[in-house]
Amino acid sequence: MKRETREYHYDWNIWSIIENASRTGDGTRKEYDTLLKLIPHFRDSLDAVIRWGEPGTLLLKLLAQCLNAVLTAHEQGKKVALTTFCFAPPILHAFDVVPLVLEPMTVLGTFILQRGTGEYLDYCCEVGFTETSCSSQRGALGAYLAGLGVRPDFIICDSPGICDTNANSYAFASAYLDIPFYQLNYPPFLTGERASAYHRQDFRGLISFLEEQTGHTLDMDRLRQITAEIRRQSELITEINELQRIVPSPVPGIFNLFLYSGNFLMGGTPGFTDLLESMLKYIRGRAAQGLAGTRSGKERARGFFSYIDHYTTDLRFWTFLENRDISHLGCILSTFWQEDAPYSMEHPDAVYRVEDGDLDAMIDSLAMQVSRMPMIKSIRGPYDAPHMWLDDTLTMTRLLRADFVAYFGTIGCRNTWGMVKPYARDLERAGIPALILYADAFDDRVQSWDAVIDKMQEFLSLRKIGTGRPARRPWR
Repeated sequence: MKRETREYHYDWNIWSIIENASRTGDGTRKEYDTLLKLIPHFRDSLDAVIRWGEPGTLLLKLLAQCLNAVLTAHEQGKKVALTTFCFAPPILHAFDVVPLVLEPMTVLGTFILQRGTGEYLDYCCEVGFTETSCSSQRGALGAYLAGLGVRPDFIICDSPGICDTNANSYAFASAYLDIPFYQLNYPPFLTGERASAYHRQDFRGLISFLEEQTGHTLDMDRLRQITAEIRRQSELITEINELQRIVPSPVPGIFNLFLYSGNFLMGGTPGFTDLLESMLKYIRGRAAQGLAGTRSGKERARGFFSYIDHYTTDLRFWTFLENRDISHLGCILSTFWQEDAPYSMEHPDAVYRVEDGDLDAMIDSLAMQVSRMPMIKSIRGPYDAPHMWLDDTLTMTRLLRADFVAYFGTIGCRNTWGMVKPYARDLERAGIPALILYADAFDDRVQSWDAVIDKMQEFLSLRKIGTGRPARRPWR
């Protein structure tokens, strides 16, 4: 790792940029436009978020708060838990533990650092971790292994058997940093009494671990407040999902990023509720005018991204879609399987329900929520089994009337890479054009963003998606 890279702690560096970025929407439009001319290295990534008004500004302010909470946790006597995006954080908030989520930390680096996170990725390999592991963790993990960030107190992981490269990252970090480690495990099937009983029992083991690490017992009143927030957030997310079905979709594509990043970092907190309400207000306004969520208000095509998005510098993935009037209908990361979600109606036994009758009911609700988190639900078993990846994708594409499906992953996504070709074949048999992209969503060195654009444009052109008809205009 270069000497200059070691000059700043990674999390402090990201926080300082986000903190300043979060204030740019507070001034006048003239002040903002003048500022953009003075920050050439951050202009595009900043404007990709701020241009959406209140939701974008609020997201940046909440991200700055999350990062500051990590930086100041030990000063305030709080514990820091290193964890993964597919673990729902409400139980951590219930114990007043600060979540440090590696994947969003990596994404923030790839979005706003011109140098990317390559040196941190490579540092993991320098200290003995495999280079074929998932880059979504390694991008930030390298900084923490090098001591360039707040030292976590313990690690919680819930991906063994679902994404072993994810689980191995946290197991390696635990061994290298010599800190306690707890992992939730999941059977290869989702529903049924045996699976539900396993989920509940395993989650109670996690609570015992948290009580041991924090020295506190679970506060029922605090948990009830968090449960109430989860219920409200589930209702708001469900309405956003419902509005996304409209043609043209009034949901800006980047709002999917706002949605899942907020849930991964702030699920169960009032701040995330505020963000969802702000997003929903904007979306309702677009829907009332009959406008698509794209900047032009038009929609030429509708795409569902069946795994993750691409996190290249300056959020160029969303800019690419915007410039072509393509509505981003979400991805596996933005599907949470809450009760009453439109995609849950066909699978009532696959959802989680928020209950707050007593302590056991609330704990069971959290256990079910975690077991339905993105990736944890959909790729724990064979891709074509009930409630798994293919089943979920067919449900989403049918409900959302998607024109195509595209797959992004990383070089470490062995589970999905092992089944993505038959998965794409089955989608094509169902009449859904499917594109497999061989890029690494977190590391442009594997395949450049220009090469990704070429592949996507070629696919859209050859399959005549969004090119053979005029853009869908407002229906009013």
